[in-house]
Amino acid sequence: MTPMEKTSLVAKINSRDAVIGIIGLGYVGLPIVIEFCRAGFNVTGFDIDAEKVEILKQGRSYIKHIDASLLTQHTKQFSPTTDFSMLSKSDAIIICVPTPLSKYREPDLSFVFNTAKTIAEYLRQGQLIVLESTTYPGTTDEDMKAILEKSGLKAGTDFYLAFSPEREDPNNKNFTTRTIPKIVGGYSPACTEVAIALYSQIVEKVVPVSSTKVAEAAKLLENIYRVVNIALVNELKMLFDRMGIDIWEVIEAAKTKPFGFQAFYPGPGLGGHCIPIDPFYLTWKAREYDIPTKFIELAGEINTHMPYYVVQKTVEALNENSKSMKGTKILLLGLAYKKDIDDVRESPALKITELFKEKGAIVDYNDPYVPIFPKTRKYKLDMKSVHLTAENLKKYDCVVVLTDHSDYDPVFIAENSSLVVDTRNLIKNSSRYKGKVVKA
Repeated sequence: MTPMEKTSLVAKINSRDAVIGIIGLGYVGLPIVIEFCRAGFNVTGFDIDAEKVEILKQGRSYIKHIDASLLTQHTKQFSPTTDFSMLSKSDAIIICVPTPLSKYREPDLSFVFNTAKTIAEYLRQGQLIVLESTTYPGTTDEDMKAILEKSGLKAGTDFYLAFSPEREDPNNKNFTTRTIPKIVGGYSPACTEVAIALYSQIVEKVVPVSSTKVAEAAKLLENIYRVVNIALVNELKMLFDRMGIDIWEVIEAAKTKPFGFQAFYPGPGLGGHCIPIDPFYLTWKAREYDIPTKFIELAGEINTHMPYYVVQKTVEALNENSKSMKGTKILLLGLAYKKDIDDVRESPALKITELFKEKGAIVDYNDPYVPIFPKTRKYKLDMKSVHLTAENLKKYDCVVVLTDHSDYDPVFIAENSSLVVDTRNLIKNSSRYKGKVVKA
């Protein structure tokens, strides 16, 4: 690719004349759409879900924390579609599709590879292709590059190729897509330069690295760091519980140290589209190099065990109240994987619901952000959120707190429930309700 062509695309980006294509209009793709529209670009959004596209065409949002007004003010700039032939009209294409695990906990890159095959059908000279979906090192400049080059065009010569990991944290009030630094690694120096030009239009700080592999590995390190530390406090929670020590009080004391310690908090298990999944991408890839990833795998075992621990603690708490699990009425508070959002991807609440039902419990749930139990690849339960009233709380043998939504009043819940199993430290002064509130 000649310097003139590179200069031409960079100039088109800098003048905001470039058309941006975003593939995958979910929790990652939609915020990027909004930022490019805010910056003055015309954006085409691609998704295989026709229902989702139709909602967006109507100027509505299907994601709770993304206000519809953020879309309606850009209706002239944003064109959602299921017509992937429109990819040929985009100057830069950003891929934001899921990278889940198979039932054997191995990487499922079918969404990424199928998307790359589709792009290859419409790829033209001078386009920039960026992958944002989290994956193992080598996906971009080995696997995806090989698929794209079946078009007859060559990466770094005919088109630009880069990886820039998403760093979305839904409903985080302190950090937004614009304020979170953006890592960028290109297949070649020219690819990196063009990708920097693109993201500089929508984020305050771009962090270039030497390759796509470094960018891919950086994202994995970020999430593995969190997974390992969460596993540590989850393991200590189980130990300290046996010792009669409150893990949350321990953490509050430890974090008064102004250096050398960062607070991580235990819970009922891991949730979200990154933390429970991404580390297994590296453990899988590591096998190719004959390197065992014991630390990561041990953390995965501990975190995967947490839903079972919550159920066991509930069984014990019911036994203390002379009740068996079979036929017991349980109300779960919160399906979302974290507070104040409607995202249930990989939420431990889904597994815990299944485990309680398997043990013969009668299970209901309340979540102000999730009115209907969503159908996922693993779970298909016909359930609706029940109203959280004093009368309803009194109907249940046990209330299990799985998400600490701001909507939940801990005093109201504790005073109107016969038994509470609290996995999130929602009810902080639990000693006031000794025997009635159990930490798990």
